[in-house]
Amino acid sequence: MPLRVIDSIAIRGLLPMSKCIDLMRSAMIATSSGNVNLPVRSVAPVLNKTGLLAQMPGSSNELKHYGIKLLSLHSANTKKALPAIQGLVVMFEAETGIPVAILEAAQITAIRTAAASGLATQLLSREDAKTCGIFGNGVQAVSHIEAIKAVRPIEKVVVWGRNAEKTKAFTKEQQESVDCEVIATSDPTEAAQCDVVCTVTASKESILNGSWVKPGAHINLVGAHSLNSREADSELVANSLIYVDSMESTLKEGGDIMIPVEEGVICESDIKGEIGKLLMGDVAGRERDEQITLYKSHGIFTQDLYAADYVLAKANDANAGTFIDDF
Repeated sequence: MPLRVIDSIAIRGLLPMSKCIDLMRSAMIATSSGNVNLPVRSVAPVLNKTGLLAQMPGSSNELKHYGIKLLSLHSANTKKALPAIQGLVVMFEAETGIPVAILEAAQITAIRTAAASGLATQLLSREDAKTCGIFGNGVQAVSHIEAIKAVRPIEKVVVWGRNAEKTKAFTKEQQESVDCEVIATSDPTEAAQCDVVCTVTASKESILNGSWVKPGAHINLVGAHSLNSREADSELVANSLIYVDSMESTLKEGGDIMIPVEEGVICESDIKGEIGKLLMGDVAGRERDEQITLYKSHGIFTQDLYAADYVLAKANDANAGTFIDDF
């Protein structure tokens, strides 16, 4: 049977951000309703310690395919003008287990991660949010600007990054493609003072302090994915209504949340719940304008699976991609 290969350019054309935000709604409900089989990702260090190899499998009763995402993470790649994260999503026919497609994973990851943040922002931020602060200047910064603009009337984006020159170059490039003001700042408090704040960095330690964030803000914490790494300090977490994509992933990988728990600043019970539970009406969302809401993203495979299943369906309709015959 031919195996369809779908590259990043094709994925970008087949998966608009607005559609992916809708897909994340279905994915999060499926996760919280127990309609998916979703083992927590496994991560193995490469023997020479230059990188990590991660695998994320999953299946859903709602879809015609199940799959697995294989990722490599080599942080030093950014110095070589290469993506730090690279990989594949392999899709199998649910009824027979026949492998039917390979999709480039970095583009799927970039779009679905930002779309999940966009969904959380749509559900939790104030409807009059007009400014967006971005911590980071990589691929996820690009996709998060697009996602937040898709759900809120953003007029100004403020970007902070550790490398000032790279941040300036990033904002100049974004200004040419985004229909709002995009500026770089050397002061992280300026980005933190926005109505919506997204942290999309590789930082191991806090870069966003609670004292910087204004009442009524919504925060998307995206970059940290281990129990010993974080992007926000404990003050911010303690002052926020906390929502997550997966409670299981939070307990095993969520340093942003679990470090404050270990410090005794918050309790596990202070986590309001999963975004899927919010969509199902099982937990409450924002109740007052002055509340700070916080979404901790772990990037669960359900998000990849629903996005990839949609891309595969569209590719089938358009006969997009290339084929490996007699695989």
